Parts: sequence; C-alpha cells; structure tokens
Amino acid sequence: MTQPSPISSNVHIWRLHPNERRYLLIFGDFFMAIIALLIALYFWAISHEWLGWSVDFLQERAPLWFYLFPILWLILMVDLYDVDRSSNWGQTVRGVARTALIGLIVYLGLFFYFTDPPESLLPRRGVAAFLLAASLLTLTWRYIYIRVFTAPRFMRRFLILGAGRAGQTLLNILNELWPPPFHLVGVIDDDEEKIGKTIEKFPIIAGSDRLMEIVKQEDISDILVAISGELHGQTFQTLLDVQESGVRITRMPVVYEEILGRVPIRLLEADWILRSFAEQNQARGFYEIGKRVLDIIGGLIGVGLFIFTFPIISLAILLDNGKPVFYSQTRSGRGAVPYKILKYRTMRTDAEPEGIPMWAKEDDERATRVGKFLRKTHLDELPQFFNVLRGEMSLVGPRAERPELVEMFQEHVPFYRARLLVKPGMTGWAQVNFGYASTVDETVIKLEYDLYYIKHRHLLMDITIMLRTPATVLGFRGQ
Repeated sequence: MTQPSPISSNVHIWRLHPNERRYLLIFGDFFMAIIALLIALYFWAISHEWLGWSVDFLQERAPLWFYLFPILWLILMVDLYDVDRSSNWGQTVRGVARTALIGLIVYLGLFFYFTDPPESLLPRRGVAAFLLAASLLTLTWRYIYIRVFTAPRFMRRFLILGAGRAGQTLLNILNELWPPPFHLVGVIDDDEEKIGKTIEKFPIIAGSDRLMEIVKQEDISDILVAISGELHGQTFQTLLDVQESGVRITRMPVVYEEILGRVPIRLLEADWILRSFAEQNQARGFYEIGKRVLDIIGGLIGVGLFIFTFPIISLAILLDNGKPVFYSQTRSGRGAVPYKILKYRTMRTDAEPEGIPMWAKEDDERATRVGKFLRKTHLDELPQFFNVLRGEMSLVGPRAERPELVEMFQEHVPFYRARLLVKPGMTGWAQVNFGYASTVDETVIKLEYDLYYIKHRHLLMDITIMLRTPATVLGFRGQ
C-alpha cells in the first residue's frame, strides 16, 4: 500500500484549536495589563512633585499589592476566556465593562472600610488609571483578535463524516453559533441519495471513498467523525491514512464538549455513565479533600456575609410582605439523600396553594417586590451557606432540586439522575453558563452542562466557576 502524501506544504500550526486560542487570549490580556500597570504608575508618579517618575517612587511609594494588578485583572476577566464568548464583540465589551466595574466596587469597598486610608495604601489615581487603561487596551487587543482570528484564513477547516442523527445535531448547533468556531467545508456520507444535496445549509460533498481526495483538495485540517455505529474497514483505514498526513481526527461528542461546554446526552450510549463517571471517580481522593477545604473556607465567609446582611434583608422582607422571613424546603442531595435548605422568603405565602411543586419562571408573578430583587441577585440563597458547612451542599455543583421534580425529570430527561452523583452547589457550571430552566428542553440543556461539570471537575474548574459567579450576580441573571 502506498503511503499517503503530505496534505499541504504548510502544517496548520497557525490554525488554532480552542485551547490554543484560550492561551493566546490570556497572554494578550496579560501583556495589555502590564502596559496598563506602567501607565497607571506613570500617571500616579507625576502627580507627586517631590518623587516623580523615579526608582524611589516605584520602591517607596507604590505598595507591593499594586504590582499584582495584572494578575487580578486576568482573574476578573475569567468570564471572557470562553472561546465562543470571546469571539463576540458585544459580549466582549460587556465583559470588560463588568470586569472594570467589579474592580471598582472592590476598591471602593476597601476604601470606605478603612477609615481615612493613606494614599500609598489605596491610591485613587493609580487604581483609576489602571482600570481605565486596562479596559481600553484590552478592548483594543480583543478587537484585533476578533478581526484576525475569526477570519476564515485563521480558522481550522473541518469535514464532518456522517450525516445521520449525530451529524445533524452538530450542524444545527453550528447554525446557531456566530461567529462559528471553525470553517465547515461540508459533510461526507456514504448514502448515495444524500450526496450532492444540502443538510442544515451545508453540502454533502461525497462518499467516504473520496475522503482523501477531498482532504487534499480542500486543505482540511480536521475531520469530525459523527458516526454512532461501527466504521467500515475501508473508511477506518482511510481515516488512519489521513491522520498520518497531519489531519486531526475527532469524535463528535468531543467537539460538542469543546465548543459548548456540555455533553450531548440525547446521543449517549447506556453505558456512558459507567465509562465517564464511575471509572474516573476512582482517582478523585485529593480533589474531594481540596474541595471540602474550599467549602469550609467559603462557607465561613458566606455565613459571615449572611450575618452582616441579615438585619437589612430581614427588615426589607417584613416591611414588604410581613412574616415569615425564612422558609424551609426539602431538596435531593448526593445519592438522592434528602436534606432541608433554609432560604429567605421571596414568594407570597400562597405561592403553592395546593402544595404541588411549580417551576420558577422569569419575572414570576408569585414573587414579592423585595423577593424579585433577592432572586435576581441570589441574595435569597445566603442561608444555604449553613448547608455547605454541614456538608450537605458544596460551593460548586448542580443546582439542588426538590425530590418531586427529580422524579418527574427522570421520566422525561435521559441520565437525569446522574447529576446526583455529586453534592448540589450554591453555584455551578450550568448556573454560570445557562441559568434557570423552565421547560423540559431547557432542563435537558442544563443537564448537559451539569454532566460536563461532573465529568471534568477539578479544583481549578471549581475556582473558575466561583470567579465567574459575581458576573452572574451583577448581571441580575437570577429569577
């Protein structure tokens, strides 16, 4: 058998994968933050005539923590390292503005907490200059990134192998994403009746017997295998030949997870839970210990915040709708073990007159005036930090649901019970990416996020989710 020739004289190193794009964004943001730091130090320094822009100023006047601003800026920008979100200019502008706002709020909180703080400890000019410069420079860099790296020349060129259910599912998703995560040249399928037609606006180019030819002709960098059954021997061999030529071969569920951050539960096999969760969970001992330490630290901070805000929130509830201030409800914990949560009351006392569980929905008319604000900002969930300290909940995990709703969802949503493999959380991957679900279809999407988290969870992911949560609160995404 003759060996396949190289597909292109140039290796596709300039066509970046999602993780490579993410690293590029982080590097660019950090570089811009360093420049912003230098600008902030300069404008702060020239306001001091007796020191000015000098080594003495940098050593004596600027506090050590001020030099950590670039790292803090990256941490606050964590919501914008989603590759899909970072390719959207509108979301980028809102994300940078939100980052600057969070930084300003944190600074003002510290400034007013300390009585008459010295200028060297909390420099107003320096902080203002950094936030302004970092915002403008980051937006400039992100605009260049969007203009360059979302252009077809810098996008990876894909072929989809298979126009069946899995292929059509992915094509539907690609039609909903803008800008697209890659350039899809077309679809390969062995059904002769489909060849030459279009499916979901994409052409079915040829059968798998012409796969190598199409790859060379179209300068393909990636092939996405969307065939759920077994591959024919010749097709499998052709894929091996193509891979040896430098083309990346990827299965549909992997790409689905990469571009959406969730798992395709409607296309999974029955033993997927065992392969993805049961086997992987055997090596999570260190993670569970670290997660519990984070829960205890976060729980203590949360309880402190609850105590601090309790007089104001409870008084507002009493003045708005009377007693009671709190309400208790049973939720399903890890392994479906029931436990009681305590929340600030946000609904009228007759919200469920017949005791039948009802979905919360956007702008729910059952919510009181104060309750609507508490739900939008998630302040109604502050008492649940006690559940975190007791070990019934975690800071990060799937949203806790009532046992009655869990039973109902199990009948309509595949793999729904798998979300009970971990503790429910105060926040979670589904919460920061999707929010609330009020229909079965939305519940399916939210479960896809939950199962992605369960499958891929680690401490860094937990910390990232917690860092993204303030953006959800400030964006008033609760309901």
